[in-house]
Amino acid sequence: MDQGYLDKLFQLKDMINYENNSVVSRTIVEKNNGTITLFAFAENQGLSEHTAPFDALVYVFDGEAEIKIAGNPHHLKTGDLIIMPANKPHSVKAVKNFKMMLVMIRS
Repeated sequence: MDQGYLDKLFQLKDMINYENNSVVSRTIVEKNNGTITLFAFAENQGLSEHTAPFDALVYVFDGEAEIKIAGNPHHLKTGDLIIMPANKPHSVKAVKNFKMMLVMIRS
């Protein structure tokens, strides 16, 4: 973990910035038992379908996205949260610029 994040107050939206035609990520906590990563997706950018061996919680803190889980689309907007189950294929696509926090617990 970046020691600069300890014992300080932050606004999630200010911790990561958009870049044109890109997906930007920034890990803010990385431990053996889990990670917290921030992502900023430019409009129409995304992550192709993949699986993860652990449940993953996604919290959208800016914009709009479509997250497909096992082929089922979910439209998320600012303030929405979804849990993607372990070993289920999922993909992420920005409907508009959007930022999310991904929390993965490895246990």
